Amino acid sequence: MPKKDEILKIVSVKLRRILEAAIIDFEYLQELRIRIQEPFIIIYNGEEFFLTEQGIMTKEAKKSYLAASDDIKETLEYISSFSLYAYEDEIRQGFITVQGGHRIGLAGKVILEQGRVKNVKNISFINIRMSHEKKGCGSGILPYIYDGSRLCHTLIISPPGCGKTTLLRDIVRLISDGTNGYKGLNVGVVDERSEIGACYRGVPQNDVGMRTDVLDCCPKAEGMLMMIRSMSPAVIAVDEIGKREDIEALAYVMNCGCRMLATVHGSSIEDIKNKPVLRKLVEEKLFKRFIVLSGGSKPGQIENIFDERGSMLYSRKAAIQVPVSPHLAAAMGSFT
Repeated sequence: MPKKDEILKIVSVKLRRILEAAIIDFEYLQELRIRIQEPFIIIYNGEEFFLTEQGIMTKEAKKSYLAASDDIKETLEYISSFSLYAYEDEIRQGFITVQGGHRIGLAGKVILEQGRVKNVKNISFINIRMSHEKKGCGSGILPYIYDGSRLCHTLIISPPGCGKTTLLRDIVRLISDGTNGYKGLNVGVVDERSEIGACYRGVPQNDVGMRTDVLDCCPKAEGMLMMIRSMSPAVIAVDEIGKREDIEALAYVMNCGCRMLATVHGSSIEDIKNKPVLRKLVEEKLFKRFIVLSGGSKPGQIENIFDERGSMLYSRKAAIQVPVSPHLAAAMGSFT
């Protein structure tokens, strides 16, 4: 189903008419922000715009259509197929994933039970984040994260919103399918926030490869152990590690002979060293490759790649890169 149809079918009739009237390419549409009695906002090609009732994009908030409570109510009905109760587990985590892999963030009154979130009621804020895949963005990385035919434990370091999940997803796809002389491997994805595979009714909406198994909405530490026990993966991939239990589970996976792919928020290896929980990753050389993404004007750009000793294998600014064989050099291309 085209992305436009996937989005239009889950918003209220009023918002649907506004979006249909707007002159936009849905491939460049990134977010829809719907808040009761507040301007209808879209993020389009990296910029924020308000939409008028006639579907005109404007920078003036006072001209924007103000979302009504009925827009929220109707949109929630379409998102949940008229059964919010059936999505209670997802709502408890603050989001629902719909067909196409689009992620619907929800906010409202939180209901607690014994100190834990039981549900979210009176939902008044909706953020629809469109799913975007960039197939091929990981191709140039492969020569750096393999040591001969053996995949290295690899950590992607990136500021928030700079493409680490997109890059991780494509690396998973390439490793799973096999490419450029690398044989395909069984990959286990522990997708705690449902952003790597973006499963809808158990089926990944993003292409994560033919040999990939996904544990959707599962806590990382528990999910890594479950994957080892049940699916015999050669590789496990997780997004945004950070808790002590994540690090302990990660070390266990490595000791089992399984390769690890992971991401973490940060701006450099030094930044990771300064975080007590994460310091072990660097000091004990658990990871053999560190990929550092840019947080500058071009999100998702590879700045540096290091090995476990801190030796630079690639630097965008210095144009340093390790020698690769001709058939791999052809696959380097652009990283993003």
